[in-house]
Amino acid sequence: MLPDYRVRQRDYLLEIAQALTQELDLDNLLNRILDISLDLLSGQAGLIALRSERGSWQIQSSRNLQPAFLRYLEQRLSNLPEFGDPTVQEIPEINRILNDITRAVSGGLINGVGLPLATRQRVMGVIFIFRSYSGMFSANDRLLLRSFASQAAIAIQNAQLYAIVTRENQRLDALLNSAADGIMILENDLQIERCNPALLRMLNTDQDHVVGQLHEKIIRWAKPPQGQTLEDAVANGWPLTENAALYVEGDLLRSDSLPPLPVGITYAPLVDENGRLGNIIANLRDITRFRQAEEVKSTFISIVSHELKTPVALIKGYVSTLRRQDAEWDKEILNEGLEVIEEEADRLSLMIENLLDASRLQAGGFSLKRADVNLPDLARRLIERFQTQAGQRKLRADFPADFPVIMADEARIEQVLNNLLTNALKYAPDGEIVVSGQVRPDTVIVCVSDQGPGIAPEDIPYVFDRFYRAPEMVKNTKGAGLGLYLCRSIIEAHGGRIWVDGGASRGARICFSLPRGE
Repeated sequence: MLPDYRVRQRDYLLEIAQALTQELDLDNLLNRILDISLDLLSGQAGLIALRSERGSWQIQSSRNLQPAFLRYLEQRLSNLPEFGDPTVQEIPEINRILNDITRAVSGGLINGVGLPLATRQRVMGVIFIFRSYSGMFSANDRLLLRSFASQAAIAIQNAQLYAIVTRENQRLDALLNSAADGIMILENDLQIERCNPALLRMLNTDQDHVVGQLHEKIIRWAKPPQGQTLEDAVANGWPLTENAALYVEGDLLRSDSLPPLPVGITYAPLVDENGRLGNIIANLRDITRFRQAEEVKSTFISIVSHELKTPVALIKGYVSTLRRQDAEWDKEILNEGLEVIEEEADRLSLMIENLLDASRLQAGGFSLKRADVNLPDLARRLIERFQTQAGQRKLRADFPADFPVIMADEARIEQVLNNLLTNALKYAPDGEIVVSGQVRPDTVIVCVSDQGPGIAPEDIPYVFDRFYRAPEMVKNTKGAGLGLYLCRSIIEAHGGRIWVDGGASRGARICFSLPRGE
């Protein structure tokens, strides 16, 4: 090679040392390395093949080569066997394959020069340059080319590491941004380094008011929480004395306009190999539903124990009285006692059946046995049955003559009407109770209305919830709060819906719709 060309090579080496260390985009870097390699070796075409972590080879960059030729080369490279030492075996084998293909395609007019890309840790790839003359390299030229290849390999390794770090950061961003729980990353001085959108939504604030603040300025408790606070735990030596997650639960203060939020916070320490605390990851979970579930559980136990206790006490009292050996009861008193026992036993049976239905719903619903149902006839039969319990109150059905027969589970629809009529009799001490029907093109609507005190507007959103009972009714009327919950579940299982008609002028009016079907 000419001396002035060697000067250009050295200039290129300096350029590659500066430019490649600044370029972190792998594709741009490979293209730049290939362009400089073509210039250094006076080549007409070239490629860079990189070795993956799994050991396979792939062409990552090319110049002036036809797509069909590249596909053929990739196929040959993919069929390379596993070698022990890639420096000794794989690189020479790749060079041999490329040279053989080049000479076969060009009739011996084109030669190839291969430069291995290797660091001290591993072989990363190979640069292969196609040129129209063989040429001989001096010892100085070979040293220069090896230096260039080493610089290029280090630059590629840096770009790959940067790509890995970038991907990991993107994964971390995606994880934080998509997490439903609030997440904070704290420094070892308990300053908030980072947080995710879910945390900002919980606190009803923005990032500028959280990041950079001390933990105690953001996590403020309405009352002493369950468990040790983070500040107290750190003051007592955590996590260096006990490298385990810390859990605290309580009501988190937010802005003045929002009520405290029940949360459970798990703190996980990140400790380095020297035992020093690096970061703390805090995970905040909204436990409002868990609190509600506990309240429902407590309500359920309270209601059921009370509702079961009353009929059991009545049954036991009447049985004990009727079994007394020192008294003789006439037939009327005996029948009256047996009637009370029967009614309370029926009440217990109904309550148990409702509880079982509620359990079935939680376990995945119940099956429906659909058949033709004549709703007007069903309503009239139930009214006739309930009239004996109505006293002076009048019950009547109001259905149009053309009301259609529908496909439904008659036993379940009867259960719905039974619950609605029971409620009407329970909460409306006087007035008329009407079961009415309307026909729409695709649905039928059935309403049960009474002339009692009605449903308070603030109770309407909750009346179909499990175990819910209006506060003013709890002391005055019996019930477990399951009737309307089961009604809603049955109607929705049929593809209909149930609602409270807020436009009723007097009393309560509850309606449900069912699809007409064929």
